[in-house]
Amino acid sequence: MTEGTGGGTAIAGLGMTELGRVYGRSPRRLAADAVRLAAADAGLALGDLDGLLVSHGMGGSPGIELADTLGLRDLRLLSQLNSFGATAGAMVSYAAQSILSGAASTVACVFADAPLKPERSAGSAYHRDAPEWYGFGGMTAALGFRSVNAFYALAARRHMERYGTTGDQLGAIAVATRAWAAGNPRAQMREPITLDDHRASRWVAEPLRLLDCCLVSNGAVAIIVTGADRARDLARPPVHVWGWGQGHPGHRKERGSDFGLTTGALTSGPIAMKMAGVTPGDISQCQLYDCYTYTVLVSLEDYGFCAKGEGGAFAASGALGPGGALPTNTGGGQLSSYYMWGMTPLSEAVIQARGDGGERQAGRNDVILVSGNGGILDHHSTLILSPHPKGA
Repeated sequence: MTEGTGGGTAIAGLGMTELGRVYGRSPRRLAADAVRLAAADAGLALGDLDGLLVSHGMGGSPGIELADTLGLRDLRLLSQLNSFGATAGAMVSYAAQSILSGAASTVACVFADAPLKPERSAGSAYHRDAPEWYGFGGMTAALGFRSVNAFYALAARRHMERYGTTGDQLGAIAVATRAWAAGNPRAQMREPITLDDHRASRWVAEPLRLLDCCLVSNGAVAIIVTGADRARDLARPPVHVWGWGQGHPGHRKERGSDFGLTTGALTSGPIAMKMAGVTPGDISQCQLYDCYTYTVLVSLEDYGFCAKGEGGAFAASGALGPGGALPTNTGGGQLSSYYMWGMTPLSEAVIQARGDGGERQAGRNDVILVSGNGGILDHHSTLILSPHPKGA
């Protein structure tokens, strides 16, 4: 371990641009603004950074040229990462390992995207012209599986058929998440909803309704990771990084596979929790990747907060919403707040760990689990964060 990092690593800065229907700025400009905001939040100058990790959304920008945009020189770490929705957790773990090894001391991690265009629907933002289909992929395309929504609907349907999960149980997640969003000034959707509203929302890809699906947002989020000893003397309370893990199950979408039944949380969760020295019973709150209500449900099972197949009943019990036993996605998540891929749950975890949640601040924040999910359940990352130094 490098001198000065005996206390581990911590998130010292958080920068968030305007999020949602934000037009007129490119993803690279948004990313640069977010890094500047994160550095200022930490009380650092841009020149204090010696590492930069970049991740982008559907637009393919920004890349490592962001360093030049920011005027960063003599960096010791500069890379572009992409494991889709699992990237935020991967960036934090890469930054933490680099700091602990001495390869870098202060690393900015940033994600930016701007898929929304004026006068175009949110649904069209992720539309891409059909690629040239061939082989097995061509057969699935002929059957109608041409979108991410369709494949997640297939996964959710499989969970329903195997375990009896119901649409109302998915709806309970949407309702609980919106209840949290009501207290988040940044949330795109703050109007409370009911199960009847969920039942009345249109099908996107059966069994997934509109209110089961995440929003689409423009914007950028950045964090600053540094040694915990250094973070203690900076402007904001440090958020300590206790553990991290990844899981990439490589499900084959064929008979006999576990596609739809399990996620990479089965692998990444135990790795991160073992590193942190905690069990599911120690987790105060969860910030889970909720591109769909279904991913929350199956992730809860795989992390061990309930038995396999009981995620629906667990969600319907009221455990996830305000006042529940396991506050989850306290900022409104991707379903109701904003969709910045893995930076959505990570940013809310930093806010909660600092006690900055305002009227949505959860009562307990000692140990926060953060998940990322990428591809069609292909990639998963887990972080364990805390306002307290590890072992304190």
